[in-house]
Amino acid sequence: MTLLSFTARRVKTALLAPLAVSALIAASSSASLAQWRVPVEEVRAINFARTYAVALNGGLQAYRPAPCMFVTASTDNPCLVKRSPDGFLFRFLGGPPAWVERQQPATLETEVLISPDGRNLVKLIFNGAPRRPASQAPAPAS
Repeated sequence: MTLLSFTARRVKTALLAPLAVSALIAASSSASLAQWRVPVEEVRAINFARTYAVALNGGLQAYRPAPCMFVTASTDNPCLVKRSPDGFLFRFLGGPPAWVERQQPATLETEVLISPDGRNLVKLIFNGAPRRPASQAPAPAS
């Protein structure tokens, strides 16, 4: 046996065990991720609600929704108040650009009902000054 073939065999053996472990981890992770996957309609609904609120409140140069409106992979998003056969009910704060980073209070609150398929606005429930004092409002997700 040459030194080259010996080295090649050792490298092959050394790589196979970690690759097998990685494959097992990936398979189990994929299964658990699939179990907790956010439905496409919900992702579409949050994207629609966020885009609608931005347009309603003057565009990105004037308004930014709460960070939770950018979280599309969470099964427990605090901005999603209710899922029902009527659709997705979102309630979230917003404010001028960088309001969250500067730790400023929100200047707007928006509540919208988006269709069950996530493609349409069913109802604009509220868009105005926050209805609860900042001390009682949920903290924006970061």
